[in-house]
This record gives sequence, C-alpha cells and structure tokens, in this order.
Amino acid sequence: MRILHIASEATPFAKTGGLADVLGALPRACAALGDDVAVVLPKYASVKVEGARRVWHSLPVTIGAHLYTANIDEVILDEVLYFLVDCPPLYNRPGIYGDATGSFPDNHIRFAALTQAAVGIARHLFRADLFHCHDWQSGLLAPLLKSSLAMDPLFLHARTIFTIHNLGYQGNFGAETVTELGLDPMIYTPSGLEFWNQVSFMKGGIVWSDAVTTVSPTYAREIQTAEQGFGMDGVLRDHANKLTGILNGVDYAIWSPEVDPHTATHYSVSDLSGKLACKRALLAEMGLPANDARPVIGIVSRFAEQKGLDLVGTIAEWLAEQDVAIVALGSGDAATEAMFRTLAATYPHKFAVRIGYDDGLSHRIEAGADMFLMPSRYEPCGLNQIYSLRYGTVPIVRATGGLADTVDSSTGFLFEEFSAEALQGALADALAAFPNRAAWNDRMVAGMTRDFSWNASALAYRDLYLAHRTVTDSTEST
Repeated sequence: MRILHIASEATPFAKTGGLADVLGALPRACAALGDDVAVVLPKYASVKVEGARRVWHSLPVTIGAHLYTANIDEVILDEVLYFLVDCPPLYNRPGIYGDATGSFPDNHIRFAALTQAAVGIARHLFRADLFHCHDWQSGLLAPLLKSSLAMDPLFLHARTIFTIHNLGYQGNFGAETVTELGLDPMIYTPSGLEFWNQVSFMKGGIVWSDAVTTVSPTYAREIQTAEQGFGMDGVLRDHANKLTGILNGVDYAIWSPEVDPHTATHYSVSDLSGKLACKRALLAEMGLPANDARPVIGIVSRFAEQKGLDLVGTIAEWLAEQDVAIVALGSGDAATEAMFRTLAATYPHKFAVRIGYDDGLSHRIEAGADMFLMPSRYEPCGLNQIYSLRYGTVPIVRATGGLADTVDSSTGFLFEEFSAEALQGALADALAAFPNRAAWNDRMVAGMTRDFSWNASALAYRDLYLAHRTVTDSTEST
C-alpha cells in the first residue's frame, strides 16, 4: 500500500509530545512491513535537516482569500519519505503552536495550509491509497476530500483514517473561519463541522473519515463518556461503529537499558546490577544525597493540568516525611514549575527538579529511578510508563487510558480515583513493598519482559488500512 500521513510534528524533526514519537515510529514500522509510506509536516524554524532535497518550488497554497507559496523538501529516513512544507510566513516562528504569549492566532490558517499542501503532494509527488491524519491539525483533510474535492477523479476513491492522540486539543475556531478558510458552507452544520457555534477541526476528522482510531483501547471507551469526552462524547458515540483503540508502541532501539547511550552503564533483565550504578549517577547529577537503600521516584512530564501533578503538591508534606527521593523533569504550566521549585528549595535533600526539556536526562531518570510516577487525570496512551517497565522502574499510575492498558498489579501500582488520598495510598503501598528486594525484583523482571514494541501496533494499523483501502489506477503512479 501507499500511505500518506499528515501531522504537525514527528521525530526527529519537531517534537512537543507523544504525537511526534508515533510519527517517528509508526511510518517506519509500516515501511518495514513492505508498504510505501510518506509523512507531510511543516518545516518549522527549529527543524534542521541534513540531506534534504527540494522536490517542488513555489507550490501555491490558497486558503480563502489568503495566497501563500510553499516549497517542498524531501528527506528519506529508514525508507520513509518525509515531505517538509517550507512556508516561512506560516512556520518560520520560534514555537510550533505558540509562544510565551499563547497559541498563535492564525493556527487555523497554518494547519489548513498544511492540509492543502498535503493535497498538492498527493496530486503530484506521492499518489496514496490511503491518508492517515493525526489530531486536529490535519482534521480538515477528510471533509475537504468529501466536499470540494469529491468529484476530483484523483481523489474519487480516497480513504482516510483519523487518529485522536489527545481529545483535549480540538482545534475549535470561530464561525467566521468558514469564510476565512474558504470552506464549503454546506459542511458547517450541527452534524458536520459546527461544534457549539465554532468550526472544529477535530470534529471534521471524526465525522468525515472512514475510520477513527485512538491510542489505547481504554481511551477509546473513555472518550465516549461525559467525564473524558471534552464535550465531544456525543459525536464519538454517534460514530462509535468506526472507532477503534490501538495501543501505541515504543521504539526499543532507543528506549532500552541494554543499549541506551545516555545512561551511566547498561543493564538487562538477566543482569540488573547496572541499575544501581545508574541510580547513584542520577542522584549525583541532581545533587541529592547518595543512599542506595532509599527509593528514588522519577517524574518526566509536560507540566499540564492533564498530568495530575497538582496532587503531588497536595501530599508534599507527607512525601517529605517518607524515606524517599523525588526527581522531576519537565516544563509548561507556570504554577506547576513554581511548585516543584518550591519543593526543591524547601526539601533540598528529598526533591530535585530540572525545568525544561532534556532528552538525555529523561533517559537517565528512567534508568536511575526505582519508581516512576504518573498520576494523570487522563492519559490517552502514555509512553513513559512503558519506558519505565522496560527499565525495571516500577510505575505508579492512575488506572486511566493507556496507563490501565499497560500496567497491572504484577508490574506496578495503580489507583482508581483521581484524588490525593488515592495517590498517597498507592505510593504508601509501593514504599512498603520496596524493602522486600526479592519480590521487588520479580516485579521489575515482569515489567521488563513485557513487549510493547511497534510490531503488534503496526500490524493492527495495517489490518485497518487493508480493510479500508480502495485500489485505483493512482497506485501505479508515483
């Protein structure tokens, strides 16, 4: 098959979260299965690419009354074509979605342009059997194919898969967006793009795509409820017949203690001795006292309301009384950053924090911590708990979304209710279990031997692709 992915970020080019990791791994896994795979994404100011070649000069991109010109660069990584849309007025900025003042006010134009560029690429550079769209930034493609391009012979049999990576971000804009983007007004209806008097890119992807997926089976069920549906649960229930949850995988070539280049030493499920050396190195790096017997709890996270880290602040005094060290890495919400800074200043022998993004340190926390904390309000899939399992770092997680699908009582500690009391109970259970080294090692080994690689996930996506593919003469062209 020929599969064209459209997304706003992908490793190693641009990353703010797990979406980028998926777009760095899933296309590569599908290519390894024999498919022709390409990815379309913006060429942001931060994107530095070696070995790219310009394959299209001055592609016209029309968005309503706005006319832009984009150049298309191509780079090949692991048999996957990446098409970078180079349009400086839209993408040559210091941030991906916004800056210190907030989201860019023209994000609706920026990502409508990405969709139009993808159509041009599909028309002239990569004829696709199937379009795989990711999150709201590519949500306009399916309605575009079913409205203004519906009679275009090239796209007459086009099929689309739409993946919801996080329903909390929907791409909702004012009703005037219909005119500003030059959309067919006939699709702005309560059963179409309209969502509470706004244009919703996310809803467009859900309604018009031939299949909708999300990134774990539990999350697929949760987003159909009022509690986690962010107002779109009714839409998802209406389209439940085409909604599937496929668990994200991880890349063990990057995230594995046997080969990790960022850690103090290597270790494996058959020889765990190196983990203690990683723990000692992590404590030294973070300026915490050396103490082999005291458990270290790691946190690597975006600092956002979703992640539930405010619960840590609620039980901070109790945590400080325990024989434990907490190492945190992340950035985002100013209040959460301030909370961790205050904890580190108040309890310098118990808490250490690094504000910012540091890929190497995130690996060293996974390797050096004994436990890993993810008290999320909701978690579509989550990747760090899967990394933690591989590193023998026992997860302590709320039983929601992908956390519930990947961690169980034999490999970690779970709590159901989103509350400080429930979190404290799970932490108390983990701290009580830690001194029993034989049982703890059994828990580590159970987690390290679980397989959450992309192999199974890619096969599940491929089955979905095959179920929706329509082969046309276009597949014979390049």
